[in-house]
Amino acid sequence: MIVSFKDILDILCVALLLYGGYRLLRKSGAVNLFWGVLAFLLVWFLVTFVIQLDLTGAIFERVISVGAIAIIVIFQEEIRSFFYQLGSRFSDWRLRRLHADKSAPDQYVQQLVLACRHLSQTKTGALIVIAGKQSLSEYADTGESLNATISARLVENIFFKNTPLHDGALIIKNGRIVSAACILPVSKNQDIPKHYGLRHRAALGITEKTDAVAIVVSEETGKISVAKGDSIGYVSEEKLVNYIV
Repeated sequence: MIVSFKDILDILCVALLLYGGYRLLRKSGAVNLFWGVLAFLLVWFLVTFVIQLDLTGAIFERVISVGAIAIIVIFQEEIRSFFYQLGSRFSDWRLRRLHADKSAPDQYVQQLVLACRHLSQTKTGALIVIAGKQSLSEYADTGESLNATISARLVENIFFKNTPLHDGALIIKNGRIVSAACILPVSKNQDIPKHYGLRHRAALGITEKTDAVAIVVSEETGKISVAKGDSIGYVSEEKLVNYIV
């Protein structure tokens, strides 16, 4: 039997699909379900093509035909996340091209960076979500509607300890503060470092599901983190402006 380039390419494509599915489910905490599905497919392959048990193979094929729909239902969040990340690659490239000639940041960006700097210096915990093209109305509705102009003092006052709106996320859309004290979904990513707290997990939770960017100021260390897509990491104050769309 001669193995052609086409066969090698086919094997590589299947391997990449399996690896991508494994990584996606590992982050969502459903990796055991992935191994269960993989084991079932392996048994089906052995029964149908190796041992060639016709009756058992037919039963397995019926289960698989129905199971394909069940998998789509079970993994709908993961599938949605996959296609979002695929589309966001092109979107990020296009945005970089659009802003390549931008010489100075907008006024609201300057105010937001200034607020984050002061919050960092005073070690005041904060979670700020900057909406992209996708609507965040379902999350904005969980907080207090503000519809206010962005200013450093206002952002600092919102997150000042013991104020009514300090606990939760601040959502910004089109250069305006939409809502404060908003509730966000918490990421199930098991690869998040242990030193990240609940604010960081909530930041990653919203960016995994939408095209938003989330800024977190740590209450313990004062460090600034930025979450985008399925990644989160510390950034300097100087580079923070590059993440604000």
